[in-house]
Amino acid sequence: MRLEWEASYLDGRTAARRPASVRITRSGLEILVPATGARMFWPFRELRQTQGAYAGEQIRLEHGGELAEALLITDVRFLAAARAVAPDAAQLHAPARRRVRVSLTMGALMAAVALAVGIYYVVIPAFARVAAARVPVAWEAQLGAAIVDQFAPRADRCEDATRQARIDAIVAQLTGSIRPQPYTFHVTVVNSPIVNAVAAPGGHIIVFRGLLDRTDSAEELAGVLAHEIAHVLHRDVTRAIVQKASTGVLLTALAGDVSGVVAYGVEGARTLGDLQMSRTAESEADREGMGLLQAAGIDSAGMITFFDKIAHGDSGDATVARYLRTHPTTADRVAALRALAAAGPHAERRLVPDAPWTSVRTVCGDLPAPTPPQ
Repeated sequence: MRLEWEASYLDGRTAARRPASVRITRSGLEILVPATGARMFWPFRELRQTQGAYAGEQIRLEHGGELAEALLITDVRFLAAARAVAPDAAQLHAPARRRVRVSLTMGALMAAVALAVGIYYVVIPAFARVAAARVPVAWEAQLGAAIVDQFAPRADRCEDATRQARIDAIVAQLTGSIRPQPYTFHVTVVNSPIVNAVAAPGGHIIVFRGLLDRTDSAEELAGVLAHEIAHVLHRDVTRAIVQKASTGVLLTALAGDVSGVVAYGVEGARTLGDLQMSRTAESEADREGMGLLQAAGIDSAGMITFFDKIAHGDSGDATVARYLRTHPTTADRVAALRALAAAGPHAERRLVPDAPWTSVRTVCGDLPAPTPPQ
């Protein structure tokens, strides 16, 4: 029986992923992080498995409170080895059930909702969080596309193929290190003066022209995109929409009904437009976003520069107020980003070395600038 396994260790305080070796014992995991020399022991009874229940997902084990430490293990055979060696590891998912877990979970949730139909105003909110973590990626992608159609009708989109390709290349570099990669990311630029960017479900990201105009480098835009990509990967927006939207959205999500999801694009867009992430979700997106920048070899100073610039801008400007309301940028938040950047590797090469950024950010081209909101 194999007892030694390779993993990545996250300390919960920085975005750095450090190689680690993990040894399975009867009562827990012995962990060695060679880069720091740290040795730890995590009892099985104190572990939470938050990823790895589905085929294609890497295993994520967490230990601790709100800023939990985590282990990421790619080899699914680790689960079988742990369950075979340790009686206390029974709470870990059985690998053989990963392929059927999605359909079984959806069936169980649908049955529960059917039983609760008479009291759905009480029961459905309790199921929303569970459902959001288990809806199929295809359902998320369709909902995200429907929301984008509401936020950005074709006539309002900036569709310069050459400049869009450069933005798509930034996204590709940011997401190249993500394993597994459940989403295909799409960035849509909207001809609006609002300074904002939002993550929609299923890999869709909407960037408003007002925000793009405020960026002074490709690295600044990369910092914004990294933050929004992190929200997508954590399904923050999907969870919020399922929790806040109607019963119909929840039932469609539980059923994985792709054909019916487009009808909820308007409701999803309304929810997304009013959405304010929790402080915990924003901090997590900052940490994960910084990690994406560092893993991609992108200078993380751009992320800090942009958020700091917005934080010290004109909060009375209606075009900026939306961003500050949905992404509260405080001095503490910027300080935390500086600490994360200092703890990670430093990149020096430019993202778009062969063209001035001003020529790229004008993706809206000759489209007339819309009137700013009053």
